[in-house]
Amino acid sequence: MRLAEGNQSAGVTFTLLGFSEYPNLQVPMFLGFLTIYTVTVLGILGIVLTIKVSPRGHTPMYFFLSHLSFVDFCYSTTVTPKLLENLVVEDKTLSFTGCIMQFFLACIFAASEALMLAVMAYDQFVAVCKPLLYTMVMSPKVCASLVAGPSTWGVVSSLTLTCFLLALSFCGSIINNFVCEHSVIVSIFCSDPYISQVLCFVIAILNEVSSLVIIRTTYISIFATIIKMPSAGGHQKAFSTCASHLTTITIFHGTVLFLYCVPSSKTSWLRVKLGSVIYTVVIPMLNPLIYSLRNKDVKESVRKLITEKIHSKIKVNHTYLYEHFYQ
Repeated sequence: MRLAEGNQSAGVTFTLLGFSEYPNLQVPMFLGFLTIYTVTVLGILGIVLTIKVSPRGHTPMYFFLSHLSFVDFCYSTTVTPKLLENLVVEDKTLSFTGCIMQFFLACIFAASEALMLAVMAYDQFVAVCKPLLYTMVMSPKVCASLVAGPSTWGVVSSLTLTCFLLALSFCGSIINNFVCEHSVIVSIFCSDPYISQVLCFVIAILNEVSSLVIIRTTYISIFATIIKMPSAGGHQKAFSTCASHLTTITIFHGTVLFLYCVPSSKTSWLRVKLGSVIYTVVIPMLNPLIYSLRNKDVKESVRKLITEKIHSKIKVNHTYLYEHFYQ
């Protein structure tokens, strides 16, 4: 049977094994993943709301952060709901169309996030190394282009990989994962997936190399500039600003390199599953937490927002008491 044969493939279903080999852990994992997803959604909504109401929320840094949060939300939502469903229902099937669409969307968001992290590194470089030119260099038009670039490349790379998958024929229906990820999809093909695997490897390497080269180059310049700063306070503020971004970069790229850019003769399905959990479920939760806890501007904006809400509530209560009891 050919994947390209739409009439035949339309009714095909795949079975996502997920973590079915651990039946006693289904409920604890469901509760754990549900908690993670809830924290992810609330954290991302909190960051977006903070950016919206904060006076500094219209700066390029927060513009990029809001788009990174949007990518994280879409990435997590593409995968986690189906994961949660498979942990509590007996029927673990997913339609052919649903599987291909999940793969297509996940690829878009993964590639977009990798390049968005590089864009944010460039923003940090301009802010630290060229502060007097920051407003001119990071104009609204430039910022829009820097956001559109990763999104466009994500769609192009994902569409390319998906088309090569659709050109193959399959002879199995059991996917040994909770997500339609490339390595597990090609494992059920009868035809030789060599070209598709090489293409996936090349695109992953291209994403990683281009992103990491930009990040490495910008941060070398950033650290060189920070070292030349005369005051210790300037050092601390600059390092604090970069810390959250560096933490996110390390977790995301470390996971991707671990999964896709280290060829292995024998695929460890447990390794693939754990890696998939990290970059599709855990990382979208960590990003808003990291930026909220390590970024002083975000913490200050949250503190001011909460303080303003409390003061506003107290003022309303005082007004109500005065009007009803002292008039």
